[in-house]
Amino acid sequence: MDDPDAAAMLRTVCAGRTWGAAVAGGRPYATVGELLDASDAAMTGLTAADLAEAMAAHPPIGRPAPGDAASAREQSGVRDAERAELLELNLAYQERHGHVFLICATGRTGEEMLAALRERIHHDADTEREIVRTELGKINRIRLTRLVETLSGPAGPGGRRAAMASGATSVSTHILDTSIGRPAVGVVVELAVRSGPGAEWAAHADSLTDADGRCTDLPALPEGTTHARLRFETGPYLTHAFFPEVAVAFAVEPGEHYHVPLLLTPFGYSVYRGS
Repeated sequence: MDDPDAAAMLRTVCAGRTWGAAVAGGRPYATVGELLDASDAAMTGLTAADLAEAMAAHPPIGRPAPGDAASAREQSGVRDAERAELLELNLAYQERHGHVFLICATGRTGEEMLAALRERIHHDADTEREIVRTELGKINRIRLTRLVETLSGPAGPGGRRAAMASGATSVSTHILDTSIGRPAVGVVVELAVRSGPGAEWAAHADSLTDADGRCTDLPALPEGTTHARLRFETGPYLTHAFFPEVAVAFAVEPGEHYHVPLLLTPFGYSVYRGS
């Protein structure tokens, strides 16, 4: 992909030119995780002017711009009854801070965003700038995830069915954020394998949870695999992560499919074999 094409595509994720140039300039990325790491690194270097440029493309919470499907999807947790107060507080926030109230709305309810807005409106400029940097980084990760899914083409149960039909051993997962009752979107998941209890772990694949919190595109396990391990990079997803990562190892049998969901909160998690 040429640089102009990459830059144009990245502008659908974030309007900040400095961020886009940094991410485009780091290509190629061997894994999705590397792409998200590059996005995070680019965020840390943005100046106040860079952040302002990126924020200018974001509509107020509660009033997505016409035709802005990404913002409308991300703000789907806002109820009609909450929009008037959100817009009123948005105006007060903007008058105080000089820019729109920015928050990663994916997975948040309108009441949660109202609570954050009531708190953040009183912050000083430096404190609020760093919160905006963090929230914008989360938004960019989620939008990059969706962009990668779009460019990669449709993935899903078909890959799982093909693996099962061929007799291969396969793994899938999904993450439910039980603190908000919604899927965890844009979490990096790494799959490793080994052949025998004493063998070294070998990286096999990585993926990103989709809009439903699922990873359905993990490839079949190599022949001879006896154990698989899923590592969930939960730190960037959770605002205050007590567990920055979750690693789950389990035994596998040839020809079986293993669906291993993760139920996640900021201070705990559980896993199980699903179906």
